[in-house]
Amino acid sequence: MSENLTRLNKYLSEVGYCSRREADRLIDAGRVTVNGTIPELGLKVTPEDDIAVDGKAIKDRKQDFVYLAFNKPVGIVCTTDTRVEKDNIIDYINYPKRIFPIGRLDKPSEGLIFLTDDGDIVNKILRASNHHEKEYIVTVDKPISQTFISRMSGGIPLEELGKTTRPCVVEKLDSKTFKIILTQGLNRQIRRMCEYLNYEVLTLQRVRIMNISLDVPVGEYREFTDEELKTLNTMLKDSTKTFQSRSNSRRPRKS
Repeated sequence: MSENLTRLNKYLSEVGYCSRREADRLIDAGRVTVNGTIPELGLKVTPEDDIAVDGKAIKDRKQDFVYLAFNKPVGIVCTTDTRVEKDNIIDYINYPKRIFPIGRLDKPSEGLIFLTDDGDIVNKILRASNHHEKEYIVTVDKPISQTFISRMSGGIPLEELGKTTRPCVVEKLDSKTFKIILTQGLNRQIRRMCEYLNYEVLTLQRVRIMNISLDVPVGEYREFTDEELKTLNTMLKDSTKTFQSRSNSRRPRKS
């Protein structure tokens, strides 16, 4: 029986109810019950336990997960808190099932973002240590020099975040437009990198996450293909999904 025990937050994530971070919040708020009682922190459960959130029973939805590729417009905020932000991604898509975005794109940015109800895949993709690629097309306010390309690709010190960006691939596309492939997602990373070099970002579009490329019009979404999902799961096979302690586990905002 002990082999079937799973921490409660992990269980809620793996059955597709929410991310593990959100599960921690629900548990801390006393909104989760196990067999009719509020659980202690770190409780382990089995599939046979009666688990509920706000009094509603939780069922395993592994066989019915949703995976969407959405082309987020400028002005839409990547939050699931529909009470706080009027122009939030959940109300905009208005999907009939409860889904949540994987990571973020800043309000002034547009492009590809995933939405799902599979909390397990969210955890694997968001772990910075997994170095998953994200590709962007960026337009800036003045001509791009070779020095700009070299310095952007070599790593930029972001003093306000106390970090230096990882080396990355940067390619000039025209006089004011470049492509950049990141393997991290620091808060407003691309904008901060450009600001450090005295450039201002005019437009920023994410066009690829890992093996999935942007191929739908702005404001529209599609489901992952079976082949895309198979490849994605293969790429994530060896990814860690272990959370850091809460003191250093704030989810970074994507550029």
